[in-house]
Amino acid sequence: MKLFILVFFCVCGFVKADEDERLPNKCEVCKFLTLELQDALEKTGRSKEVLEVGEVLDTGKRRRKIKYNTSETRLTEAVDNICERILQYNVHAERPGSLRYAKGASQTMTTLKNLVHKGVKVDLGLPYELWDEPSVEVSDMKKQCETMLEQYEEVVEDWYFHHQDQRLENFLCQSHVLKASEQECMKEAWKGDMGTKGGAEEAVSDSTEEEGTSEKEGKTHDAGEL
Repeated sequence: MKLFILVFFCVCGFVKADEDERLPNKCEVCKFLTLELQDALEKTGRSKEVLEVGEVLDTGKRRRKIKYNTSETRLTEAVDNICERILQYNVHAERPGSLRYAKGASQTMTTLKNLVHKGVKVDLGLPYELWDEPSVEVSDMKKQCETMLEQYEEVVEDWYFHHQDQRLENFLCQSHVLKASEQECMKEAWKGDMGTKGGAEEAVSDSTEEEGTSEKEGKTHDAGEL
């Protein structure tokens, strides 16, 4: 019962926090938008499919053939509903910064569910069957993702056709969307399980110490690692 009381008060304190301060910022939205889009494109990047475009005219001209992995079709298919993938994320309140958004159940929610399975009554203000529904934060990130994607559609296309030698997150977020003072979350890299307070603090410290390394590699954590 003591465990229940401790967890319950921790959750209550989190819920009562200023919600505006917990909504995802522009940096976090851009970071996860680019992670998901880069991941979707990488899954089709090695395709050897060839597309035939254009119409056969009376002059006898043949349809033009282009490689799928360099085609506009590939980009269109990757972008389509890309922001829906944001809804697969959950809030991991025990993690720092942008690392609080990740796929899979959070440590806090796992603990609460275990308590319920042991017969402990846990009241979060909503039915148990809704516990796994996208949170307000995640739903807000999806909406911001859709707005950002629409606003910077031409920038994404420019990257796809002319600048794929750069990471998308660097080209879009750091060069076009974010001011220098808004790019802090881009330096936060996934270090593994940070369920404990010590682990979380270590991750923040490592992120600062290895900032130079992260910038050289031009990479944070991949979508598949979340």
